[in-house]
Amino acid sequence: MKAAMKNEKLTSDEYDALEHIERGAKHDRVNACVGRNAKRLSGLKLVQYGKDGTVALTDKGQQALFVRRCILGLRALRADPMAPLAADVALFLGKKSHIEAQEAGGFAVTAKGRESLADIDAQEKQK
Repeated sequence: MKAAMKNEKLTSDEYDALEHIERGAKHDRVNACVGRNAKRLSGLKLVQYGKDGTVALTDKGQQALFVRRCILGLRALRADPMAPLAADVALFLGKKSHIEAQEAGGFAVTAKGRESLADIDAQEKQK
């Protein structure tokens, strides 16, 4: 599970902004987190502005959030096999043979999943 964006490492604040955009605003105004990060996220083509000034995720932005949820899910399962996992993340990680269901419930991270996490952790330490 390689990161799709090599030189586009996002901060946790930028991920928070993407998640806020994904959830949708409850009002017309953009919150401070989105405001701080919108220019960079737009430049990376993760968000786009509508003609009415609204901000929306692009397909690339949705993919970035999904990859992040998969990585966080793998890390959570590595720490606790009974950690909750979203259905779409569990399905994807299962299809990619990164996790396998346990008889007692929960999921186990496979050797392939551990290898992917080790690669991701190594890449994060390099930056």
